[in-house]
Amino acid sequence: MTDSKYFTTTKKGEIFELRAELNSDKKDRKKEAVKKVIASMTVGKDVSALFPDVVNCMQTENLELKKLVYLYLMNYAKSQPDMAIMAVNTFVKDCEDSNPLIRALAVRTMGCIRVDKITEYLCEPLRKCLKDEDPYVRKTAAVSVAKLHDINAQLVEDQGFLDMLRDLLSDSNPMVVANAVAAISEILETSQAAHQVLEMNSQIINKLLTALNECTEWGQVFILDAIANYTAKDEREAQSICERVSPRLSHANSAVVLSAVKVAMKLIEMMEPDSDFVLMQVKKLAPPLVTLLSAESEIQYVALRNINLIVQKRPDILKHEMKVFFVKYNDPIYVKLEKLEILIRLTNQSNIAQVLAELKEYATEVDVDFVRKSVRAIGRCAIKVEQAAERCVSTLLDLIQTKVNYVVQEAIVVIKDIFRKYPNKYESIISTLCENLDTLDEPEARASMIWIIGEYAERIDNADELLESFLDGFQDENTQVQLQLLTAIVKLFLKCPTDTQELVQQVLSLATQDSDNPDLRDRGYIYWRLLSTDPAAAKEVVLAEKPLISEETDLIEPTLLDELICHISTLASIYHKPPNAFVEGHGSLPLRKALPPRGASAGTPEDLPAPEVHAATAAVPMPQPTVIPGVDSLTGDLLNLDLGPPLIQQQPVMGQAAQSAPVIDPFGDGMDSLLAGGAQPGATDSVGGASTVAGLGDIFGLTQPLSYVPPQETWLLAAKAKGLEISGTFSRRNSTVLMELSLTNHAMQAMSGFAIQLNKNSFGLLPSQPLSVPAPLLPNQSINVSLPLSTNGPVQKMEPLTNLQVAVKNNIDVFYFSCVVPIHVLFMEDGEMDKRIFLATWKDIPAQNEVQYEIKDVQHSGDTVSQKLRNNDVFTIAKRNVEGQDMLYQSVKLTNAIWVLAELKIQPGNTNFMLSLKSRAMNVYQSIQQAYDAILHNA
Repeated sequence: MTDSKYFTTTKKGEIFELRAELNSDKKDRKKEAVKKVIASMTVGKDVSALFPDVVNCMQTENLELKKLVYLYLMNYAKSQPDMAIMAVNTFVKDCEDSNPLIRALAVRTMGCIRVDKITEYLCEPLRKCLKDEDPYVRKTAAVSVAKLHDINAQLVEDQGFLDMLRDLLSDSNPMVVANAVAAISEILETSQAAHQVLEMNSQIINKLLTALNECTEWGQVFILDAIANYTAKDEREAQSICERVSPRLSHANSAVVLSAVKVAMKLIEMMEPDSDFVLMQVKKLAPPLVTLLSAESEIQYVALRNINLIVQKRPDILKHEMKVFFVKYNDPIYVKLEKLEILIRLTNQSNIAQVLAELKEYATEVDVDFVRKSVRAIGRCAIKVEQAAERCVSTLLDLIQTKVNYVVQEAIVVIKDIFRKYPNKYESIISTLCENLDTLDEPEARASMIWIIGEYAERIDNADELLESFLDGFQDENTQVQLQLLTAIVKLFLKCPTDTQELVQQVLSLATQDSDNPDLRDRGYIYWRLLSTDPAAAKEVVLAEKPLISEETDLIEPTLLDELICHISTLASIYHKPPNAFVEGHGSLPLRKALPPRGASAGTPEDLPAPEVHAATAAVPMPQPTVIPGVDSLTGDLLNLDLGPPLIQQQPVMGQAAQSAPVIDPFGDGMDSLLAGGAQPGATDSVGGASTVAGLGDIFGLTQPLSYVPPQETWLLAAKAKGLEISGTFSRRNSTVLMELSLTNHAMQAMSGFAIQLNKNSFGLLPSQPLSVPAPLLPNQSINVSLPLSTNGPVQKMEPLTNLQVAVKNNIDVFYFSCVVPIHVLFMEDGEMDKRIFLATWKDIPAQNEVQYEIKDVQHSGDTVSQKLRNNDVFTIAKRNVEGQDMLYQSVKLTNAIWVLAELKIQPGNTNFMLSLKSRAMNVYQSIQQAYDAILHNA
């Protein structure tokens, strides 16, 4: 009888019986009892009460019984940590057993028991097992190091396990090497500190390549993934690695094949694109990828998702393999759609006839969703291959003649895109399209047809009648159709004003008075105002020449594509998203991967080639981020380290905007008149030498500064300063850093003779004028003082970086305190970098300098976020939308000429934002992240 009998028991009072059996003298009864306990545990029963009784069964020579007990321990040790200590002696003893299976079992189980009290006992047995004579024990111990690192990373580093793990890479047994690589890869994903100890070099890579031929298939995957993360020193080494990895391309396991493809794709990037070696390597990659498409559907889909990325990066790899992507009648829909996508990517002038014939055939299938995609693919081919556009249009007209409703509607949608790509070229088919007007019932198709009528209204005799027919049920139409109809009728009016005045008034009235949709109302009012005030301007706006569309718009953004190529054969390559988009990391997020630049090596940054700069910017020096000197370089003046001004667009400083351009107040002088009763704008009250606005606007909070000012903190307690209490904060106004001090006298005597001094600090901050307190500070009196700071003082790196040590003197004594300067007050107004220089600088900074942070619970949209940051001199250089996710690219310049580049990812509906920072000076990252957090939550 099999062991399934243990899972069918329903007896009551079972715990008591099991305890008796576990303590039996008979070995067979004890073994039966442990099996019953494990079965109960498996089906969800709580058998933790039997913990001491099961632990007593560990003292046995029976390997099967020992495995069962260890399984129980792994499950319940966390809930019974004090009891688990009872098993430690047995673990330590088993780690020295003569049987290697028991030694391995003991060290594996200790690694799986995530209890801190047991962890310290694991170190010595683990150290012995890492040097065990049996390879099975060594390979098990290697994985245990990764498990221990996950529990207590500092312990692993202190005990020297990382060095021992590195030594295992030279082991004579290939499986030990593979497990060591797997453990190292896992550690490197979660620890920045481990990079220094476990960094790969040529010697290690050579050993891994030697072990590659003798490993199991999963061991090969681990090794290939590790090799893919290594950047070769030069082209010669890259070619050598490629040649030694190439045999894996013909492996039977698809995971090994894809991992080998990933290594080849990364190494090819370092070589000259037209070299013979690259051309030969490209030819080698095609057959294994094609072979993957003969596997079962699930593997086909994974392969196709990876091929989609490869084709976008290197379409020449599969340019002669078009036929393998033709859809089979029995392919699942997810495979069909993926093949269709790759077909379009591979389409060119030489194969367009073949592709069109296939697509036309697909458009007659029974699967409606696939038919729609096929029709849309014909339109995309027309946009991609200009020489075949006429043939594609002809094919679409043939499909329209079928009178199949969903085919006709999809065809009209793609014909609209073709008109956008080739204006004034295929208008002769409009009459055919208008014949099908009554059959259109889908919003996108109706909107497309309306756009066509509006765009070519002057060539359609009855355009007004056609648009009026849509107007009859305006309120029942989809928003997309309403917006398009409004624009089309305004276009018609501008082209034929005499006959369509009533029509345009009707649609504007419907849009502005009878609709509660804000988008529609806003557009209606804009058109109404344009038409009523300046018809010529309206014509320029509404009938402006539209930018041509291209097929390339659906390609993955280049930097994201490079990152995904580095993740071939992982989930990232299937989702087409970077790992940080769907994996919640514990601890610090792993560094993002990127393909090496052409000709890159593992040398120093000085060895890397300079980034390409366009002729227009060739004469402008690149902004070189500087590094804050350490304590041993106290005399450095950070301002002198700026190697040259970046190419920027100057932003007007607050207070100067009115001089450079007039501001139009939509409410007239109403707001000014309200504030006229107070002090005039610009009137100042000198406190400590700084100017402060004292109008009514300040009193009622109407003229709050745009930049974020943190709330005041108590820096010096009265109890520690003989009655003097100092609170304060920092702000930035008119390009000046201000130390806002609030001095309160809690003593029994007046205070006078105030002076202030700042110690050397990371940013060279020092007072630009003496601390001025106008009169003696009487008991129980407070005074606010603004002290301007300059940044040309002596520099010394502080911990934390923005720490500021302050001494304040008065007639009573000298008092000391320290405070933290919010780094955003050190952001410069000229920190907006030119787009081209931003791109070149981003590429020039090594990928290992990029660190990611998560900013949680931000309740703002992308535009609001961008404006808030701009108010604090964080400038958005570019914005793009990738798969529904807004990506803001930003630059910051600190007062000591340190440049920091940022990428802020905003997922609609998700209040957690991802912030990626890149700079030569990585020690500013933590402060920058805190600044983002403070600005986005409080500004």
